[in-house]
Amino acid sequence: MPARHNPQLNRNGELIHLLSVEGLPREILDHILDTAANFTSVSDREVKKVPLLRGKSVFNLFFENSTRTRTTFEIAAKRLSADVFNLDIARSSTTKGESLLDTIANLSAMAADLFVVRHSESGAPFLIAQHVAPHVHVVNAGDGRHAHPTQGLLDMYTIRHYKKDFRHLRVAIVGDVLHSRVARSDIHALTTLGCPEVRVIGPKTLVPADLAPMGVRVYHHLEEGIRDCDVIIMLRLQNERMSGALLPSSQEFFKTYGLTPEKLCAAKPDAIVMHPGPINRGVEIDSTVADGRQSVILPQVTFGIAVRMAVMSIVAGNEA
Repeated sequence: MPARHNPQLNRNGELIHLLSVEGLPREILDHILDTAANFTSVSDREVKKVPLLRGKSVFNLFFENSTRTRTTFEIAAKRLSADVFNLDIARSSTTKGESLLDTIANLSAMAADLFVVRHSESGAPFLIAQHVAPHVHVVNAGDGRHAHPTQGLLDMYTIRHYKKDFRHLRVAIVGDVLHSRVARSDIHALTTLGCPEVRVIGPKTLVPADLAPMGVRVYHHLEEGIRDCDVIIMLRLQNERMSGALLPSSQEFFKTYGLTPEKLCAAKPDAIVMHPGPINRGVEIDSTVADGRQSVILPQVTFGIAVRMAVMSIVAGNEA
């Protein structure tokens, strides 16, 4: 896709907003992952800061709750030496009838440099990016069912850290794919980075019908789907997004699609197990697996700080 048609890129093809993994060239994904690798050591320093965003103001706008994501963005921004402001959405003017764009305009008047936006409506970060000044940047922290690009990128960083090369991997994404913006971001990132086989596994009611054009293979039986896989990404069962009876019960889901030590044996012996969190133990994954030797769930969280540092430093360093 030419740079001029992608609102995330400037005329030189440089990243100025991160709104979606979809449509970004491999060179940019590699640049983010390489930059994140340079930031992983910051956590080990006595002074856990670098001055790259000193004097910049980062506003966390979480119109949808997520303690984990907001906290990692806050830590990442502070480690870049930015001034961080968390907007209390429950008490903000949007609950009093002010429009989203009016809220953004008022915050921009307070000299905001970067907005980190999480919103229940798909496309909200894109809308904001279209209306901010050229020097202001937007990072999507999850919008509706659409995308969660930094989670997708930290998943890619985790896979690259443990498996080194995407070109020979077989990756399975398991569970509530229908409601998962993480799954969409992971699929786009994996295919862009050259992963030859991406599998999606779940009940028919929780797997979208339009996945074939994305180049994935669909399975409805867990052990068949994860057989000989190198990476297994478990997804959270998103009951809050479900309408109607898509599942008999969480117990039935676990019986069929929950990852247990016995079922994990179908994957390769050195397969890694991932989960974007928060984990529903005994629903998507057995505690023995979540805490076991093949689990890299906690390293994912650690890597997430470095990846978000990379994203913010890159977008804030490029001019529109």
